[in-house]
Amino acid sequence: MTFELEQTVTTSASPADVWALWSDPGTWHRWDPAVRSVAMEGHFAEGAAGTMELAGPMEAPFVLEIVEPGARYLDRLTIGDLVIRIDHVVVAAGDGAEVTVRTTIEGPGAEEIGPVVTQDTPRALEALTALAEGREE
Repeated sequence: MTFELEQTVTTSASPADVWALWSDPGTWHRWDPAVRSVAMEGHFAEGAAGTMELAGPMEAPFVLEIVEPGARYLDRLTIGDLVIRIDHVVVAAGDGAEVTVRTTIEGPGAEEIGPVVTQDTPRALEALTALAEGREE
């Protein structure tokens, strides 16, 4: 079973401003309401691994599968039999940026758990862009 959701927002922040937040896992809890804390081994690069403490509370190991500095990263979380991939893409658009987050969940019950996992995505995108624009939420 597979679940997918993609959401895109625009911001007056530059792609570099968005990337600065994305590439610093220590800030993830500031803009993603599902994340309490992140512990990552090594630098923000492909293959780096760590653990996220999620609301619930629950811990989930993650790996950065793709890192294209300044533009994109894809992280993979494993929770039981579920594999959750979250693809983050930022591109220049006008005087700001377009930010897209695509979540793909695979495994038993993915279609049922998907809406629960992604319910905070709009709030996370709003908080991310607010921080990137220099306005706190």
